[in-house]
Amino acid sequence: MDGSNPKVTVYTMDYCSYCEAAKALLKRKGIAFQEIRLDDDDEQAWRDLEKRSGMKTMPQIFMKSGDAEKLIGGYRELVQYLSDSD
Repeated sequence: MDGSNPKVTVYTMDYCSYCEAAKALLKRKGIAFQEIRLDDDDEQAWRDLEKRSGMKTMPQIFMKSGDAEKLIGGYRELVQYLSDSD
């Protein structure tokens, strides 16, 4: 991954196999991350996240390096991103 000490945030929800897969992949790669789990009934949080990312699916993975934040995407995009950075 590029940048010094990038901070990874993974937005997840309950009963999400792709969320679990993304977290497991990050752990296997030794990449620290913060998980933010959204409740199913927290409509405002869902709207805010969709507005921020343009996505309605989970997980949603962001990387921040310095002042810049980048949307990686979901699990499949994370796999691609990590394979590109190897």
